[in-house]
Amino acid sequence: MSLTRREMILSGTAGLLSFASAARAAETHSRMSVEGYIFEQYMAQKKEKLADGLDEIFAMIRGAGFHNIELNNGFITPDLRDRVLSMIQSNGLKMPSVYVGGAMHEGALAEKTIADSVQTAQFFRSAGCRAIVGDPSPKQGEAEKTDAELAVQASMLNRLGEALGAIGCEFWVHNHDAEMKSNAREWWSNLKQTDPAYVWMCIDLDWVHQGDQDPLTLLRAAGKRVACLHLRNSQNKLWLESLSDGDIDYRAIAASLRRAHLAPLLMVELAYRPNMVLTRPLEEDLRLSRVYAERVFGVKA
Repeated sequence: MSLTRREMILSGTAGLLSFASAARAAETHSRMSVEGYIFEQYMAQKKEKLADGLDEIFAMIRGAGFHNIELNNGFITPDLRDRVLSMIQSNGLKMPSVYVGGAMHEGALAEKTIADSVQTAQFFRSAGCRAIVGDPSPKQGEAEKTDAELAVQASMLNRLGEALGAIGCEFWVHNHDAEMKSNAREWWSNLKQTDPAYVWMCIDLDWVHQGDQDPLTLLRAAGKRVACLHLRNSQNKLWLESLSDGDIDYRAIAASLRRAHLAPLLMVELAYRPNMVLTRPLEEDLRLSRVYAERVFGVKA
């Protein structure tokens, strides 16, 4: 069953939030996806262009057992996006969400981010895109935003959510560790100063942990506004090669979702750091990550 933004607002947002995540899961046919950032790192390690690795990348996605993917700015450049769209479709994949970052704390910059996000959502509708994931860019040097800048950002996040709602899409605001400074001041601003009718939360649990905040606390605070979770883990804050047991208790996360009757999109997002020791091919790490997520969250990719 599909639920449009207009129907949600007209019927009363508060009463329908819990149903929206279930409708979202039904639309995408799977509650699990894989984020494309790791493939950009993979190609950079090989010292090859992203465009030259698309056949290999899409073969890995299928080989690892995923049916959904979330791609980001590197894949959706004007010279690549037609080919990427064709490959998503020819490989039998769906892309329920697309990552489009950009500044939101200054009016002129936010206007460009909004325009880019709406254009991207429209372009990838035929690939199943029903949401834009956006991380408001930090200030230079990751200086904290002022109260006035956070107010502008919240207003612009609402505008983006409303613009996407007009074309039948959602906006999910993502986080890195910059939003976790000063007891997650920016994250709380994004949650509290935005309209639940227009802005949903995509919580990157690892970046919450890297920013010295408690993932469960933020998950519970966002409640029925949680549309997506980005999943990665670490040991003593060093990223693990595949999604597995570590610093973040994912069984506790899964239990919290069940208690709250939430069904967000679960996004496996691996990433490399220079000090990581890689022992397996990327496709195997992705496959192991999928199997782990399926077992812990009780879902099928």
